[in-house]
Amino acid sequence: MPAAPKFRAALVQLRSGREIGPNMAIATDLIRAAAADGARYVQTPENTPLMETVTERLFERIRPEAETAVLGEFAELARELGIWLHVGSVAIRVGERKAANRAFVFAPSGAIAARYDKIHMFDVDLPSGESYRESKNYQPGATAVNVRLPWGVLGVTTCYDLRFPEHYKALAQAGADFLTAPSAFTKVTGEAHWHVLLRARAIETGCYMLAAAQGGAHENGRSTYGHSLILSPWGDILAEAGEEPGIIAAEIDPAEVLAARQRIPALDHVRPFELATFEPDAAKAPAESPA
Repeated sequence: MPAAPKFRAALVQLRSGREIGPNMAIATDLIRAAAADGARYVQTPENTPLMETVTERLFERIRPEAETAVLGEFAELARELGIWLHVGSVAIRVGERKAANRAFVFAPSGAIAARYDKIHMFDVDLPSGESYRESKNYQPGATAVNVRLPWGVLGVTTCYDLRFPEHYKALAQAGADFLTAPSAFTKVTGEAHWHVLLRARAIETGCYMLAAAQGGAHENGRSTYGHSLILSPWGDILAEAGEEPGIIAAEIDPAEVLAARQRIPALDHVRPFELATFEPDAAKAPAESPA
């Protein structure tokens, strides 16, 4: 079977605000620039069209999927540019006061090839004093998602999913060659963990890792880390952004996935195991040594 061809992948880094129109204008310009530079796959970050944490403001602006106008705009853009367009996430109303943090992968025809609702909710209290309760507004998904592209299989995840390695291993064992983590990582956690987590997920699975990010000080008061990354299946950094909005790109060679897995076939070495916890009774006297 001949090897899949190489292709150019691009990541769009944003600093989305609280109004959909300006966010879409910036994202559209950067997606067009990435396609003009030869990218056949373009990814945007989590919360591409809207970065809003205040419940009332969020639900004033979002709609059910069938009424979400930006999806038609993204579909037309993918069709016009002839690209695979992976929108990191869009807030989609799924209830009176619940949304899905939903990723969309658009084919070059403009059709939606895959949807993914973020599974792991970012409910944390950070040492910096920042507190987040994603589950207050968002309903977690329950299905991991792979989608077949012309060059191989793309595993679709979002941001906080990155801290759950079993999710990525499952995608890789089901055939993923390229893993994704479009994100809005906080500045605090990004500085501590962004690079090491992304590199670990690539190395563990022998997959390319593609992670577009939000970066900088946002209108809603959040500060995100930026540093969008493209990593090889060996964990090498192929392209990295700073903190400003823009584009990074790299050539993706599917043959490198096979090469990395032949060097260390860890996915083939997974074995079932049981877990035992030993709790010695500290009150017992130590066993006597034989005479």
